[in-house]
Amino acid sequence: MTLKPTKVVPSDIEIAQAAELKPITEIAASVGLTEDDLYLFGKYKAKVDLDVLQKFRDVANGKYIDVTAITPTPLGEGKTTTSVGLTQGLGAIGKTAMVCLRQPSQGPTFSIKGGAAGGGYSQVVPMEDFNLHLTGDIHAVAAAHNLCAAALDTRLMHERNYPGDAWARRTRSDRHPDGLPRLNINPYTITWNRVVDVNDRGLRKIVSGLGGKWDGYPRETSFDIAVASEVMAILALVSGEDYRSTLKDLRRRLGRIVVAYDYDGNPVTTEDLGVAGAMTVLMKDTIMPNLLQTLEGQPAFVHAGPFANIAHGNSSVIADKVALKLADYVVTESGFGADVGMEKFFDIKCRTSGLVPNVVVMVASIRALKMHGGGPRVVAGYDLAREYVEENLELLEKGGENLAWHVGIARKFGIPVVVAVNRFPTDTDAEIELVKRIGEEAGAYATVMANHWAEGGEGARELAEAVVDACEEPSEFRFLYDVNLPIKQKIEIIATEIYGADGVEYSPEAEAQIRTYEQNGFGNLPICMAKTHLSLSHDPNLKGVPKGFTLPVREVRASVGAGFIYPLCGEMKTMPGLPATPAFMNVDIDEDGRVIGLF
Repeated sequence: MTLKPTKVVPSDIEIAQAAELKPITEIAASVGLTEDDLYLFGKYKAKVDLDVLQKFRDVANGKYIDVTAITPTPLGEGKTTTSVGLTQGLGAIGKTAMVCLRQPSQGPTFSIKGGAAGGGYSQVVPMEDFNLHLTGDIHAVAAAHNLCAAALDTRLMHERNYPGDAWARRTRSDRHPDGLPRLNINPYTITWNRVVDVNDRGLRKIVSGLGGKWDGYPRETSFDIAVASEVMAILALVSGEDYRSTLKDLRRRLGRIVVAYDYDGNPVTTEDLGVAGAMTVLMKDTIMPNLLQTLEGQPAFVHAGPFANIAHGNSSVIADKVALKLADYVVTESGFGADVGMEKFFDIKCRTSGLVPNVVVMVASIRALKMHGGGPRVVAGYDLAREYVEENLELLEKGGENLAWHVGIARKFGIPVVVAVNRFPTDTDAEIELVKRIGEEAGAYATVMANHWAEGGEGARELAEAVVDACEEPSEFRFLYDVNLPIKQKIEIIATEIYGADGVEYSPEAEAQIRTYEQNGFGNLPICMAKTHLSLSHDPNLKGVPKGFTLPVREVRASVGAGFIYPLCGEMKTMPGLPATPAFMNVDIDEDGRVIGLF
């Protein structure tokens, strides 16, 4: 690409729209893909046929790099930007590299966060497509999820309205000559909400089914954001050796989703509702990863988008598997901090895929470390306090304990750690040198400054070289816990070893749910903790490395199709809300049809 960084960095969308994109067929060809391997969505994006896994089955996997971070501020610390910048930096030193990212939800895009395609001169493009509909995968997830919700409420209503033998007579068919069996769903055990890909706090608690006898089954329920759907988690975890085997895994996982329990305590699944096959039809194209490009022409897979604080927070297993056959270095990203997305990357995603990363890259910002050292609150939409834009080594050194803790989390899994100090314009050389010392004292393989936001791949050259060197280091990968341990013991290992809690306190509801799951044979699933990303603890106000706290688990859900148990800690919400001045207020379209204001 001909785009050259300038001294004054324009807005992300201005940079993205100034780039001269290569045809996606040319990007694909750079890693050995032909047009026959692609399903084109215009000139600059495509889906990749999973049968390429057979085409390249004898090719050795490339090096596998997971990018994570310290506990962030509400503004984020540039983890996606670093993932893209590192990929471009690897390209700058002559390596064939790909980046694998999640597709962002439109909820945060139109709320506070804005775009999620990276930033500055380290972006995936076209960024408007990336941040909005892309190829429609999230819409398919929502359609499949809500079809299941409709099937569930419809079954409740019809079984109520056709008592006794009337139900069997009403549901007889050639396929079911004796009629459908009664599921006898206990409405108080339903765990399947509806979803929408918009932040809408007004849908957190609703009553559905109001009206007459044929208007539904009245009950209290709620909406979740679409990317919190178990269907999305399934999309991110399906695996196979070609399209057919991956589709088979998708069908199997969708069919074992548990949506409720009957009055005898037995699980009710999507298979019981007869909706799993139709859900698979809606999802059949989503399993192929979406191919885009970085500003400097490296291939980028954007596929699946589970939230990291209320789901497992990683892009798809299948995109990583394909990328590892195409590139020498594959950079993937785990959502939020090492305590959230990275722990789930190892204990859920790697357990599913069988893949093991060579290196963890830990993104740190001086801004976030000052916050953890006792700096003033960082609030989205407000100017930063002067402590964050002026040199303050005292705050920075104190906040360094958060970086050290996160490096320690990564090292628990036996993987080398490279700390990337994501440089902001107000950072001083003395501050950067201090963070380098903190990182190395914490046991990182290397701690390097990266200026990829302002300089693109050239600004990440030193980081790329450190990562290449670290990839040759020996590792002793290990999971944090044995999945066959009791559910409570697994939760407590995560709480004490990853979060630093003194222990765990369970609500009576959570205690009962755990008993139900273990009685139904779900006790051997890994744990996907749902907690705030703004603290190592459950309380977003506790910064640094909190001590002396007990982790409250108020509810526990089972995502049996995805394959994990899902405890909710503290006041975790599965439907975000909008701020007073949402990001959508800046978004518009100009007279030439170009999107403006999207970050």
